[in-house]
Amino acid sequence: MKKIFLCLTALLVLTALRATAATLAVYHTSDVHGWYSARPALWDNANSTRSIGGFPALSALLKKETTPYILLDSGDMFQGTPEGILTKGLASVILMNQLRYAAAVPGNHDYDYSEARLQAMAVHAAFPLLAANIYVKKTGATPAYLKPYTIVEKDGKRLAVLGLAGKHTAASTLPENVKHLDFRDEAAEAARWLPVIKKDNPDAVIVLAHLGLSEDLSLKRVDISTWTFNPAPPGTLAVARAAQGINLVLGGHNHTAFLNGYHDPVSGAWLGESGYGLSYVTRAEMTFDDATGKLTGMDVKLIPLWTDQTGEDPVVLNMLSGFNADVEAAMGKVIGSAAADLKFSPDGLDSGIGGWLCDITRQAAGADMAFHNTKALRAEIKNGPVRLRDLYQAMPFDNTIVTMRLNGAQIKKLMADNLRPDMSYIQVSGLEVGFKRGPGGKPVDIQLKRNGLPVGPKEVFLVATNNYLAGGGTGGDVFARGKDIKDTLVQVRDVMIKAFEAGPVTAPKTGRIVLTRSPK
Repeated sequence: MKKIFLCLTALLVLTALRATAATLAVYHTSDVHGWYSARPALWDNANSTRSIGGFPALSALLKKETTPYILLDSGDMFQGTPEGILTKGLASVILMNQLRYAAAVPGNHDYDYSEARLQAMAVHAAFPLLAANIYVKKTGATPAYLKPYTIVEKDGKRLAVLGLAGKHTAASTLPENVKHLDFRDEAAEAARWLPVIKKDNPDAVIVLAHLGLSEDLSLKRVDISTWTFNPAPPGTLAVARAAQGINLVLGGHNHTAFLNGYHDPVSGAWLGESGYGLSYVTRAEMTFDDATGKLTGMDVKLIPLWTDQTGEDPVVLNMLSGFNADVEAAMGKVIGSAAADLKFSPDGLDSGIGGWLCDITRQAAGADMAFHNTKALRAEIKNGPVRLRDLYQAMPFDNTIVTMRLNGAQIKKLMADNLRPDMSYIQVSGLEVGFKRGPGGKPVDIQLKRNGLPVGPKEVFLVATNNYLAGGGTGGDVFARGKDIKDTLVQVRDVMIKAFEAGPVTAPKTGRIVLTRSPK
């Protein structure tokens, strides 16, 4: 009788356990850009000297996790620091293997050193690279190093992860590197693949994308949990609404961080984005009903990787010490000094560091004007000694200087293409630009001057830019119509190095691009 009682008790306990809700956690990173180690949170005024981020901190956080989890990444894995650039992404793969990533999506900058380099990363990765919307133009097939989606099994649950590269990749990496690839519409491809995925009977569907909710939220850490989007802006929300049945969309590219995720009332999907530089990680906790197996709830939060809270995994720290020692031998050299900080623009228009870069480019090319894309600059240069590392972090792209002739009308079109309500996507030298904000935030009444005199539409100027813009990169369509186009093969970074070697560097005054506000 006692044995029967014990058996009944055990059966009741098992039944009670099955009636409870099971949980899984999905961790997400994006736009790491080679920032493998912790650094001071200089962008956070309240915590500017506090150490944040890096793979050792993330690994330590995950080792404390008590809920079964998977780890995903939305791309732009390595381009941005010497450690990432000099290893051409292999350091990223080694570290991501160590942390047992389940899948990743290639970002636009993962193609910066050619498709072959990305293929090499895929060969060494212990996780699949996913992109359902990349096709080889000649054959219409998915490239061999990519998969459209994968099924991740964890703690008895089957999670489908669909990968989507940004359609923008065709123009937001060096176009020459991907001219043979077709980057198709993200929402349309999600809708196409979802019925295929559903045949695998997953317990939840996750979209992993190198695409953000909205470019208007770029670089922001923001709580959008109570916002309303109607209609959906082109981006991850449009993907969720185009393919009903998606449970979670994890995006990137815009370097936006959602503090509390976003639950879309239209599609029912949750959205998350994890910022830039591995300073934050998104944690999405999925709750499943044990009786039915159905997903019943989700909670999405952004976690800052403060090292005084997470700690740092000594195994990963030791791995990094090997990378860092090799890189520091080359990158630790002091090449000059900055007499003052070379900063970004607080108003989003022309910046001190952007103006300086354009000035030295114009001088090196013997041009009348010079232009660089604002997003080519990724870090400020601080007052004091400047190392080679600092230049790689400020301008991590191996761009060359290209010259051509443009007329005034073309330059005006160039500015119109790159001006936004609160930002200029291009930096200038040898030119003063004034504009007003028109309907829908479009720039109107654009005025161009050179040396204080108006620029005529038929006047022709020798201009210098970089090979990314000249090759049709985002915002550079006008350059394709230039005359006498010549790639000098002079690297922009080499010109930066020579400027510092020549003596202490000071940023020029800003105010080359001015938004004139209409009187109320």
